[in-house]
Amino acid sequence: MNLDALRRFYENLSAADVARMGELYDAHAYFRDPFNEVHGLAKVQRIFAHMFESLETPRFEVREAFGAGDQAFLTWDFSFRVRGRSLRIHGSSHLKFAPDGKVIYHRDYWDAAEELWEKLPLLGSVLRWLKKRLRAE
Repeated sequence: MNLDALRRFYENLSAADVARMGELYDAHAYFRDPFNEVHGLAKVQRIFAHMFESLETPRFEVREAFGAGDQAFLTWDFSFRVRGRSLRIHGSSHLKFAPDGKVIYHRDYWDAAEELWEKLPLLGSVLRWLKKRLRAE
């Protein structure tokens, strides 16, 4: 596991770097986030290629990174623009590494409702109202 290399990779990720993900990810890597669940490096690469195709200036800033044994945990901020609007998502990644040090398991955790849907004009107001109604005060 080379956590520093992985951190640098994500913080400097560009569309061209997606092709070299095999340097850090196993051919049979599993990836899951709130919208995707795939097995295999090519499918993981497709998710990241789609990110660059559909978002303006996507960028990860790794806030914390620590590992033990064959696992690591990253917290990050993901900023991007869509239709001229700037957005930021705070999340984390749980990573597991194969014996050769490549990522075999990558699970992203972030709250799609709070980090994304609540920021949309119509849906956001409904979700914020619902959240307020369900909150224990």
